Amino acid sequence: MSFRVGIGYDIHRLVEGRPLVLAGVHIPYDRGLLGHSDGDVITHAICDALLGAVGSPSDIGDLFPDTKQETLGMNSLEMLRSIVKDIHVDYSIVNIDINCICERPKLWAFRDKMIGRISTTCNISKDVVSIKFRTNEGLDEVGRGNAISSQAVVLLERRH
Repeated sequence: MSFRVGIGYDIHRLVEGRPLVLAGVHIPYDRGLLGHSDGDVITHAICDALLGAVGSPSDIGDLFPDTKQETLGMNSLEMLRSIVKDIHVDYSIVNIDINCICERPKLWAFRDKMIGRISTTCNISKDVVSIKFRTNEGLDEVGRGNAISSQAVVLLERRH
């Protein structure tokens, strides 16, 4: 068997006047993530983890650049769907493990919906997607509530 592991990371600043979208789920909050797309740090971290696992020389910034009009406001689940479609030719996703780091808002109530969106988009079972929520204990921009970051690890298996 041939397994591949990838890790992804993303961080975006919270700003007024933007919706907060995490793992494709709209979260009621007074600020959202600044970004050219919807700024979905969870989905972006998963995308880069998948690209890293297959050894791609590209990251999501290369594939979906912030200099293109067609990526302005883009739903990050569409980015993920495109990457999954490309890698599913040679690999299947064994599991996805995610840390989402923020002080506020509290996200536990949205966990199942987030897992559902990710599993549906990746065409995998919900039981192989894990999301944990952490704080940064008041340290740095995330800890002060000015940003949200996410880490993702994926395990892929080569199709035979």
